Amino acid sequence: MLRDTRGDTPSEPPATQVPGARAPSDVPPKPASAPAPPPGAAPSGPAAVALPSTTGGFRTPPSEASPEDMPAGGSRETVLSVVQPPASVGHVGSGPPTYAPEPTALPPAEPDELGDLVADTVLDGARYGTSTLRAVSVRGDSARYRGEPRRDALLTARFGAGEQALVLVAMATGARATSGAHRAAAEACQWIGQAVGRSHERLADDIRAARRGDLKSGLHRLTDRSLGKLRASAAEQGVEPEEYTAGLRCLLLPADPECRTRVFFGVGAGGLFRLRDGEWQDIEPRVADTTGEAVVGFGSLPHETPEGDRLTMDLGITTPPSPYEPAPRPPHAPFRFRASVARPGDTLLLCTGGLAEPLRGEPELAEYLTTRWSTGEPPGLAAFLADSQVRVKGYADDRTAAAVWEA
Repeated sequence: MLRDTRGDTPSEPPATQVPGARAPSDVPPKPASAPAPPPGAAPSGPAAVALPSTTGGFRTPPSEASPEDMPAGGSRETVLSVVQPPASVGHVGSGPPTYAPEPTALPPAEPDELGDLVADTVLDGARYGTSTLRAVSVRGDSARYRGEPRRDALLTARFGAGEQALVLVAMATGARATSGAHRAAAEACQWIGQAVGRSHERLADDIRAARRGDLKSGLHRLTDRSLGKLRASAAEQGVEPEEYTAGLRCLLLPADPECRTRVFFGVGAGGLFRLRDGEWQDIEPRVADTTGEAVVGFGSLPHETPEGDRLTMDLGITTPPSPYEPAPRPPHAPFRFRASVARPGDTLLLCTGGLAEPLRGEPELAEYLTTRWSTGEPPGLAAFLADSQVRVKGYADDRTAAAVWEA
């Protein structure tokens, strides 16, 4: 199950049941003859799970500086019962996906541009301090069928050494239906990696000292510079900035075992989730909206001129654009930032929209990942790859994800 934690108070009111989620009594028991898989082994197919009755839909996180993100000792033990996998192996939901589960066609290649090719799947992992990292980027079912390159890019990098090191995970998604989407995503990851690498010592110090304001402003500048280079690259190629752009999402993990602060920042669609005590929490930072009642006359023109002439009424008719001025561009995606303190037993998941959307939209996927990732031990690389590829009908985009298990 998934619970939305964007905007809750620290008291965290009881969650509500997600529509369509199956109660424990709705799940058939597992036959006694079915052998249990060995620890850490890749699953042969997705398994549903009967969650405790306390689980429900999304819940909103408290503010970034609230007690929800403060350290706490221990965690509540949650019992999860594994049940018989559905008959259709490799997917969850109402039916099998449209496309085949394995790659079909390779992307086209040019003899003089072989360095532009993108692998179908990228897999990585590491262990630093109290955290274990698993990261993967997989071409979506639709792109596999059509022979299109993976639009998602993934970068994992360590800057520094010892307990002073800083681990960066960056993922980007290129614009849909554009020929250079995969290149834009790769460049976005490369430029943010260079920017963070040059400033890693200062960033690591700010994380350890919990200088949240300095972190937010500094990472905002680094992100703007990186995406600004992407816009400059679009101008050099003679294409519109909207055709050569990417959403960028990053995670900073200090190697210091005494520091459990995890920092997320970026722009664009995707998800930031936390698995805590057997429940998924949606902790994606929400951009602040203007609130409050409308104020009469605020920012409006006066009713008459200083000479006493009455002004005409604004009928709300759109003024045609001037031929001497460029048309206004759509606003840039807002910058998102969250710094939180991990608790022992937490699993933090950062992902692009290809995994965030089915995780929010299909309760069985959340149940399956809860079962797989609540065992106390991080999965191996092969098992993590298998988990991240469990498919859902109607969701065929690239999937890029990074999960962090806290010891």
